[in-house]
Amino acid sequence: MRLKKVIARQILDSRGNPTIECELHTKRNHVLEQVPSGASTGSYEALELRDKSKEFHGKGVKKVINNIEKLEILLTKRSFKSQREFDTFLIKQDGTENKSKIGANAILALSLTFARLHSKELKIPLYKYISKISRRKSILPIPFMNIINGGVHAEGKLKFQEFMIVPFGRTFQDSVRIGSEIYNSLKEKISKKFGVSGTRVGDEGGFAPNLTVRQALNLLVETIECEGYHNKVKIALDVAASEIFHNEKYFVDGKNINSSALIRKYQELVSQYPIISIEDPFHEDAFSDFAKVHKRIRKTKIVGDDLTVTNISRIKQAIAHKSCNTLLLKVNQIGTLTESIDAASLAFRNGWGVMVSHRSGETESTFIADLAVGLGCGMIKSGAPCRGERTAKYNRLLRIEEDLIKFAGRTILK
Repeated sequence: MRLKKVIARQILDSRGNPTIECELHTKRNHVLEQVPSGASTGSYEALELRDKSKEFHGKGVKKVINNIEKLEILLTKRSFKSQREFDTFLIKQDGTENKSKIGANAILALSLTFARLHSKELKIPLYKYISKISRRKSILPIPFMNIINGGVHAEGKLKFQEFMIVPFGRTFQDSVRIGSEIYNSLKEKISKKFGVSGTRVGDEGGFAPNLTVRQALNLLVETIECEGYHNKVKIALDVAASEIFHNEKYFVDGKNINSSALIRKYQELVSQYPIISIEDPFHEDAFSDFAKVHKRIRKTKIVGDDLTVTNISRIKQAIAHKSCNTLLLKVNQIGTLTESIDAASLAFRNGWGVMVSHRSGETESTFIADLAVGLGCGMIKSGAPCRGERTAKYNRLLRIEEDLIKFAGRTILK
């Protein structure tokens, strides 16, 4: 495939901050793709390049646009036979460990757009293209819907970052319906208990009432049971513990507690609530604490996000320490589609699960929906069934379901 034109432009993400949109042209086709941006970011993620000028309070991406424009000459001089060849070329042009020269957001914009363009050139859906290069069977994922927001995604005393429902109906469409019904029922309950102000939403579409951890969980359980879905919905948590870790302690519900006390808290919560997944239960370097909670809570998914940052080196450390059993996959943590697939493959080979994830600063792009299907990982985390940048992913999956793709179902949760 030979590129004829490369265009980069600055657009806005779902938080009103700048991000990159890339457009690639061949002789026959052209496509565009957008890259997301995180708020709760691990320090080991590939570098998201920003201008640090007065415009957009330093968050502009004109440097990224300039770097992509410089690459256009090199990219249009040659042909690329595969995704790996294209991504490897970009990585070599940068030459740094964390993609700080060109910027991970610049490289990712090119990588994802190339994938979408290549699939169009091959006349196959994007998910089939990803399935082909990952050598995985396509499966529709179960949605992990963040419907109560805390931490840096909201304001207030609720320090755990995400409280998710995991609906598993007969089909993906059925699961989305269940999730939407619970979401809207929760809105009514919050409005009655806390007033309309309690139904304000956080960055990922979830409600942000001023609650403690147990109050949030009780409210979720109450809503699930009132809707009659106690046997069709589980709960998942994203603690994002790096954000609440200071001076060797974790700040939870107004108290500073050590890692041992936090493990006991997780054990109590898992025994009392239908929690099937805990993401980032400790800070990003706490491999041994992850391992302790993984050993003590066997039937729960222990998910690495800031710990692993979709990076093979970090994943290998987590495997060696037996820290996790699930990888959270975010393409902008590492910077190319190929590296993301390699990270997922390493996780799969070691018996881990993989959950494809959005970011808090999202776009209308539906790329991660196709990625989750193409990887056949069976799990996607894409926020509440609310706000266009979140529902775009769910709606894309509903369309893919029309191709009669197999649905992961509750077996993926075991």
